Amino acid sequence: MTKDILRYDLMVQDALKGVVRKILSEAGRDGLPGEHHFYITFRTTAPGVRLSQRLREKHPDEMTIVLQHQFWDLNVSDHAFEVGLSFSGVPERLLIPYDAITTFFDPSVQFGLKFETQDAAGEAQAGEPAAPAKAPRGAASEPSVAPAAPLALPPKPAQKALPASAKDAAEAEAKPEAEEEGGAQVVSLDAFRKKT
Repeated sequence: MTKDILRYDLMVQDALKGVVRKILSEAGRDGLPGEHHFYITFRTTAPGVRLSQRLREKHPDEMTIVLQHQFWDLNVSDHAFEVGLSFSGVPERLLIPYDAITTFFDPSVQFGLKFETQDAAGEAQAGEPAAPAKAPRGAASEPSVAPAAPLALPPKPAQKALPASAKDAAEAEAKPEAEEEGGAQVVSLDAFRKKT
């Protein structure tokens, strides 16, 4: 396969993060119109994420927030957004870089975006496992600039055509399974019955 020198995958990820930024900017400026509300899932260990130690202990890897009725001071910048939310009656202030977001979903219109994490993008590019995630660098750390890539789906296994007649079915059953190219094997239930 030809190498993607232009990196369309990165351009698409950046454009979609721009959509999230624009949506949040409008919500911060004008409030949420109609029934719109947002579920935002993000990696709590991503560089630049700022949240209390209590929340970090409760959500060590990933956290989902809901922006609907009870949020305040939504401030949106080019690289991150900041919002006030209440967790179990305790007000908290969160700073979330766009690079930390893994999903954005508006259930009122069934609109959702899923972003590949930087670790998965590194695996896809290198073809080998990525290094363990780094610990957060603190509240004043800069947002990450490492690229994200679209999710790669595994290829669908080829489906075999079904035999047309009972005779064809008997012939297909008689063929040895060694001819199969890996994957799942169909086994008769009789193979598991006790022989008396």
